[in-house]
Amino acid sequence: MMQLPSIESALPQKRDLFYDGVWHAPESGEYKDTVNPGTGSVLFPVAQASAKDVDTAVTAAQKAFASWRTTSAEERAAYLRKAGVIIREHAAELALLDSLNTGNPVAEMARDARVGAYYMDYFGGLIPMVRGETIPLGQDGFHYTVREPLGVVGRIIAYNHPLLFAAKMAAPLAAGNTVVIKPPDQAPVSCLRLAELLADVFPPGVLSILPGGPACGKALSTHPLVKKITLIGSVPTGKAIQRAAAETLKPTLFELGGKNALIAFPDADLDKLVAGVVAGMNFTWAGQSCGSTSRVFLHESHHDEVVRRVVESVQARFKPGVPTDPATTMGSVIDKVAYDRVLGFIESAHAEGATLVTGGKPPAGVAGIEGGYFIEPTVFTDVQPHMRIAREEIFGPVMSVFRWTDEADVVRQANSTPYGLTAAVFTENMATAQRTVAQLEAGFIWVNQVSKHFVGVPFGGFKESGQGREECLDELLSFTQTKSVNIFLG
Repeated sequence: MMQLPSIESALPQKRDLFYDGVWHAPESGEYKDTVNPGTGSVLFPVAQASAKDVDTAVTAAQKAFASWRTTSAEERAAYLRKAGVIIREHAAELALLDSLNTGNPVAEMARDARVGAYYMDYFGGLIPMVRGETIPLGQDGFHYTVREPLGVVGRIIAYNHPLLFAAKMAAPLAAGNTVVIKPPDQAPVSCLRLAELLADVFPPGVLSILPGGPACGKALSTHPLVKKITLIGSVPTGKAIQRAAAETLKPTLFELGGKNALIAFPDADLDKLVAGVVAGMNFTWAGQSCGSTSRVFLHESHHDEVVRRVVESVQARFKPGVPTDPATTMGSVIDKVAYDRVLGFIESAHAEGATLVTGGKPPAGVAGIEGGYFIEPTVFTDVQPHMRIAREEIFGPVMSVFRWTDEADVVRQANSTPYGLTAAVFTENMATAQRTVAQLEAGFIWVNQVSKHFVGVPFGGFKESGQGREECLDELLSFTQTKSVNIFLG
């Protein structure tokens, strides 16, 4: 079992803004309390970046870009590998901080640190792939292309996996860009500690971390020196950033919400299916995952048996508990706003006629989580397409189960939302799987498993679930622009 440090020793000592290689107090003097959602108690106040702070930080990042872009591939890779080593060395404390500030179980957050470190190694190793090509012209000359970095990149990250998403600085840095990260407003603590750990790794201005609220995000999105803006977050936030970015025609990279479908065919292996239905909801972090397969379509031939076994497994495996305890298997939602929103969805499901088969309320009698924002793992059956829980992203521990008989209709229902991030298909017939995969409107589809990401395989959404792809070579190249050169020899 992972050896955890004390909370006191893990907490960041710096709570200000990090840019140009040093820490700065916010220009406005504004600080905002950050909270432990496992208890509802305040941790400490964190600086809030204003538009003026963003301008100063971006200007410093633009100045640093001039030399970072010309740093050799070998040197940039070495910087990234060093960052990866440091993240691995401090994985336990970073996991503890994310658990403390997000409510996610600490055992799961340790995996985020390991994957984040791997991003550094992976994209550092991919740097030689940022290359051009030659194009013949004839006897009189030739053409060639080069890929050049964009400049300053803004990364706005979500609260469910703050450290992991901050580590996605790796791709733009590898491509030769400088990066300004806005941590999640609700959970900035691990990003502050990351800034402390990496403060002396990269040259001043190459990496900036600016905690703040919507004003900080808007300033990044509209700043003329920010050449690309990325977001992991909600669809409404993505649309707001897209509108703001349009003023300077900057490109965007978005991983947004999901209302993801799992379709089980009559011939599905029931053991695999039950395990997939349970795992796909990501109850461990209270369903707070854009990729959760929260809409489960079970064929009538196995519906009742699968629901029974799923409920038994969920009740046995997921017990809300103190997030920083390594034995805890399910955490809280992020804050009171999320807590009230999820309970509102549960109330609407009751009102619209869905059948509650487990959960549906805050847990009772669990020591140590009083005041926290915990909701039991919840499963509804008899869900119909018109219900709120069937149409809207809940981002909480609520699974909707549908019964189906007609293949064309179930595919239509799966595609009926404006989302298209992930999907899963369970069948033992590969022809059925391929036929269904071809019809589903989603950017990442699992067959006979769920939830896994594979570094090197593009991840991203269709429709309103996002733009662009991450975790792969495509992501690295998306932080470059192509310059074409004609050489005339005649």
